[in-house]
Amino acid sequence: MVKRISLGGSDFKEFVAENYYLVDKTLFIKDIIDDGSKVILLPRPRRFGKSMNMSMLKYFFEKTEESNRELFRGLKIYSDKEIMKKQGQYPVIFITFKDVKDSSYDKTVEKIKDLIIEEYTKYIKLLNADILEKPEKAYFQRIIDREASEGEYELSLKNLSKFLNKYYNKRVFILVDEYDVPIQSGYLNNYYDKVIEFIRNLLSGALKDNSYLEKGILTGILRVAKESIFSGLNNINVCTILSSEYSEYFGFTEEEVEETLKYYGIEANMEELKNWYNGYIFGDRIIYNPWSVLNYVKRWKDGFKPYWTNTSSNDLVKTLVTKGGADLKGDLEELIKGNSIEKRINEDIVMGEIDKDTENVWSFLLFSGYLKVVKKRLDMGEMYCNLSIPNMEVNYLYRQIILGWFKESINNDKFNIMLKSLVTGDIKTFEKILKDFVKNSMSYFDTAGSESEKVYHAFVLGMLLGLGDNYEVKSNRESGYGRYDVMVIPKDISKIGIVIEFKKVDEDDEEDLEKAADAALKQIKDRDYKSELIEKGIKDIIELGIAFEGKKVLVKQ
Repeated sequence: MVKRISLGGSDFKEFVAENYYLVDKTLFIKDIIDDGSKVILLPRPRRFGKSMNMSMLKYFFEKTEESNRELFRGLKIYSDKEIMKKQGQYPVIFITFKDVKDSSYDKTVEKIKDLIIEEYTKYIKLLNADILEKPEKAYFQRIIDREASEGEYELSLKNLSKFLNKYYNKRVFILVDEYDVPIQSGYLNNYYDKVIEFIRNLLSGALKDNSYLEKGILTGILRVAKESIFSGLNNINVCTILSSEYSEYFGFTEEEVEETLKYYGIEANMEELKNWYNGYIFGDRIIYNPWSVLNYVKRWKDGFKPYWTNTSSNDLVKTLVTKGGADLKGDLEELIKGNSIEKRINEDIVMGEIDKDTENVWSFLLFSGYLKVVKKRLDMGEMYCNLSIPNMEVNYLYRQIILGWFKESINNDKFNIMLKSLVTGDIKTFEKILKDFVKNSMSYFDTAGSESEKVYHAFVLGMLLGLGDNYEVKSNRESGYGRYDVMVIPKDISKIGIVIEFKKVDEDDEEDLEKAADAALKQIKDRDYKSELIEKGIKDIIELGIAFEGKKVLVKQ
């Protein structure tokens, strides 16, 4: 009987018990045991198997009344007799923050309290044992009854590890899954500083200088700056997607994908699947998006779809990309064209400052799975990476974000009419709709001064997407972004070719719109931009000078 595919589940025991299809990642356990670090942080993009791996660790290490040893029979780790001796030998504290996504700090803390209470209740038998002192029992009871102070909850994981160590005479594994989900919610909903303080105190108490700790393992999407969360942790091993350690345990390797497709008899679809869901490089390994691969295998008759980018909110990505400055939008143009961009990558991202530095935005997009590393280099101790869009699925998300800008400014029909009027030579209609776009998009982006350049970049991005099937859109940015040069090259040479020169009139510039547009046209002619179109055999060519001054725009031909 062919095994069923489970989507969205992350309970290792359920997968084994229900005989769901399972990609064997159990050697992850051996690497965790062999790692000499006291605390291990493993940031990975969402839906890349973090919760499943943490669940697997829980069932392996946890000392329970009914043994979980049989869960691992037939899996890779089972043949390692020395490692299997550690199965079921430790008390385990396991908390996942994956569902702590709330609009207020109070709700967030209440949910975290619920998770802590659940762990304490799991070990409620400690209250009836003689190992706890009277004050310890009173503290334990206050936690369960939700009567403890916020400060007491901040120390609750460390104290529970102490109680468990007393009871079992064994040091404790502390597993924290998706630790940064509440932090992202705090950033998006303006309670970042408060939630950072709570999470810092909770985790540092549990992981820093805790003599009752055997090992702590955390997962999340971002590392988040060491000084803001993991202050003072001297023995922490941080393994991001740039690290070779643990690189094969999150996401599917090429061999695992090939094996999966072969099992379900659809191996002939491997090449197209690469285009859609491949492209990630963790350490030095090629990695596939596991969520998308399994969704495709389950529904392969429906064809390839953007499963990962449609699974949950991409609000933070949309906010960062949409509100980013002119430089960011210019770089995004290069990415949409299929090119790569080189950026300095900061592994110690401070979430509260992510939108204050474009460098942090690129780092966030990389670690969140929205970009991939093409190559990397070290320069004076700094990491520089060539970044590109990983695959067709993520490319789809960027396209949706960009088209969303236009829907916020002008409706989709007007956007299509604007582009159609441009390529058919109806410049009056083009100018009329362009004026509406500039006026509305200026308000949407809330920009002023030099930052208004991002509006022009958004316009070019729209052309790249809207005309991409039948035209090549080339752009050449000059230093300072004072002028912006665009060429629209038809794939059918009988169609109109277009050269556009943008010019922005600064407030302190004596030049007016009319003169600026004339200057733009003169530049097109003086530099003979249309020669490239003529060389391609295009005879019908339109030259446009477009001048901007704030929300005013003038198009001259």
